[in-house]
Amino acid sequence: MRSILTTEAMGAADRFAIESGRSGEALMEAAGAGAADAIRARWAPRPTAVLCGPGNNGGDGFVVARRLAEAGWPVTVFAMKPADALAGDAAAAAAKWSGVTRPLGDAAPDEYGLVVDALFGAGLSRPLEDDAARLADEVGRSAAAVVAIDVPSGIHGDRARADGAAFRADLTATFHQFKPAHVLEPGASACGEIVLVDIGVPDGWRDSVEIAAELNDPGLWTASGLALDRATHKHRRGRLCVLSGPGGATGAARLAAQAGLSAGAGFVTLLCPGSALLEAAAASLAVVTRKLPKDAAFGDVLGDHRADAAVLGPGAGVDETTQERALSALASGVPLVLDADALTVFADASHVFFSALREDCVLTPHAGEFERLFPGLSQGSLDKIEAARRAAAECGAVIVFKGPDTVIAAPDGRVRVNTHASPRLASAGTGDVLAGMIGAFIAQGAGAFDAASAAVWIHGDAGRRMRPGETAGDLLRRLPESLAALAARVRRQAALDRLMRGRP
Repeated sequence: MRSILTTEAMGAADRFAIESGRSGEALMEAAGAGAADAIRARWAPRPTAVLCGPGNNGGDGFVVARRLAEAGWPVTVFAMKPADALAGDAAAAAAKWSGVTRPLGDAAPDEYGLVVDALFGAGLSRPLEDDAARLADEVGRSAAAVVAIDVPSGIHGDRARADGAAFRADLTATFHQFKPAHVLEPGASACGEIVLVDIGVPDGWRDSVEIAAELNDPGLWTASGLALDRATHKHRRGRLCVLSGPGGATGAARLAAQAGLSAGAGFVTLLCPGSALLEAAAASLAVVTRKLPKDAAFGDVLGDHRADAAVLGPGAGVDETTQERALSALASGVPLVLDADALTVFADASHVFFSALREDCVLTPHAGEFERLFPGLSQGSLDKIEAARRAAAECGAVIVFKGPDTVIAAPDGRVRVNTHASPRLASAGTGDVLAGMIGAFIAQGAGAFDAASAAVWIHGDAGRRMRPGETAGDLLRRLPESLAALAARVRRQAALDRLMRGRP
């Protein structure tokens, strides 16, 4: 499992490593050596400027400079402080550097083919100033490749954004575990490619630190429906109901329903207002369409259909009827996925909504919907991880805060961040597909948090398989490919586990 650490937790992990027998100097040597190896694996030798700050990040930079020079690279160090003004492990690293060292103010990025930013890293909590700010701008306008050590200087390691000038890297070498800035936007984009270097922190460090989140990965959950019992049948595979919008607005719900089938639900019913029944029935092949009784409570309708889960919101309409149906469904006890209109309709009645929610419900807001439900929570000093965590605790349901850095948060404080996705998902209808997938996994028996995590990852994987010009309908056709690839991955891991258990 790869965790995402706060900068405070990273410091605690370093302290634990030192207390467990690894010196700070050894950790710095491992960090700089790993970063240098990553550079050499991607670029041929070229004139290189290493910008070294006054602390441990600068110490890492001195190790990088020495390792590259030993490999035959022409390297010049530009330091914020002279070597004799450094302290601790950084001073020890600088003492081993025998090459050229010049003041940071002398650096001219246009004279170099590669610039290593080892100024501040993740721990900086103030804007860049003076030569550091100037160089962030000049390096960005130069033709030089840029490598950041830990985090591009100027990007806050926890908040994943800059308060002023900041470096943008082609490659970021970080150590031990990821930081929020590596997975949350806009920090992640500033990092470029990210390499995680193992610096040998001993096992046991987790016991004394608080982890910000986990990086969403199939090792954390089991996707429902990948392996089937020969005796199974459609009703044992889960019954999913999806609320349709009115006539002329059925497309979003049809996408969600079809996604529910593709994600393994055995029986999917599209519940349609009378005005939408013929339209939905004519367009849906495998999905069962049923007319909503005009005066029946929606929760009772779900009970009549023996729903194991339901999806409400895609194309439902922002009106009193949608609100009433959502509250009725919540009162029924059926696990729900609430998306789109079923969220917006409660923008002015969040207290009513939150009091009705349960921990087996999943809310899937994009940034605008999140702000309407939780005003100000994502706009202040909180990073997206902490905003989602607080939102889940406040409303008592699982939150899927969508975006290129989708954050999945449970009411009990667990958080996962998903980066396994594609910009091609930024098109109409793909969120409806995600809602249907989450509903399908819940209907098959998965808990809400794991169902959301699995659906987000598989949805992202299908997005990575999309070709230019493809849309949400094509995304549906990519889902079987992603599910098959995941099933093959699970089989390989199971075979490897059996092999390892058989070894003496």
